[in-house]
This record gives sequence, C-alpha cells and structure tokens, in this order.
Amino acid sequence: MNNIIFTRRSVRKYLDKAVEPEKIDRMLRAAMQAPSATNQQPWEFIVIDDRKTIDKLAEFSPYAKMLPQAPLAVVILEKQGMRAALFTEQDLGAAAQNMMLQAVEDSLGTVWMGVGRGSERETFVTEMFSLPETVKPFGVFAVGYPAEENANKFVDRYDENRIHWNKY
Repeated sequence: MNNIIFTRRSVRKYLDKAVEPEKIDRMLRAAMQAPSATNQQPWEFIVIDDRKTIDKLAEFSPYAKMLPQAPLAVVILEKQGMRAALFTEQDLGAAAQNMMLQAVEDSLGTVWMGVGRGSERETFVTEMFSLPETVKPFGVFAVGYPAEENANKFVDRYDENRIHWNKY
C-alpha cells in the first residue's frame, strides 16, 4: 500500500523555508502526468515564489489566510476551448491530486483553495494575473514545508456505509 495517498492532508502552516526548484519541477511533472479526456491536457500553471505576489493572492478568498505563510503558491489554469470541454474539470482535478501527492513524496504540504466558476474569486485571480480569455483559474495551492510535525498523517476516512454493491 502506498502511504502517500493515505497521508496527504491539507496543510495550512508552513516553515519559512523555500521549496527547492527540483521539487517544484517534480510536482509540475506529476500534475502533467494526469489522465485527461482525449489526451487534451487542459492545464497551464502559474508558479509564484515572490512574497509580495503571494501576499496579494491571499486576498482572493477569506479562506486563503495561510498563503502569507507559504513560500510557494501554484495556480492551476483551465485552458478554454478544449475538444472534450465537459471533462476538463475532471482532468484538472486529477492533475491537482497528482501534484499534491508528489508534494507529500517530497516532504511538502499543500492545501487546495477552490476558485469557483463565475465567482468574485475567479475575477480576482483573472485580473491579478491579467489572464487571457483562453484560460480560467481552476485552483490556488499553497505549498511549503509543514510547520507541524506529522502534518501529513493518516486519518482513516473509510466508511463502509458509503459503498453500494450492484444497486443503490
């Protein structure tokens, strides 16, 4: 059993320690290994390690209060006009999960902050980064070394009452 899947948690407190370029590269490579409908690969990424930019990005949501502690942020973008557009959110979810799992493999912690279609959050991120109409923000991720020991710890979420065999 691969413990990474079972130990990935939302980490909201980070050490004041930069994330090494090779770890950033591995996270992005993992994200781009995700499956996608018709291999459309509807993702682009903004990697932010500039303190002022991260602090400004934290204003996009009241749930982004951990960003000013994080040494790194990643915005996953959704390319528009995909041939299998109905499935881009699933593709991006898989990319996000791959990225977060790779982070755990590299002793990092992450937290995913949703943007929300047609929301003020989407407008904020779009305007902040002067995004073209060809992409929309999908999610914002804080990344860094967890400040709390065992932040990525196992929590058993298995619930047999949620499993239905052959019928509901």
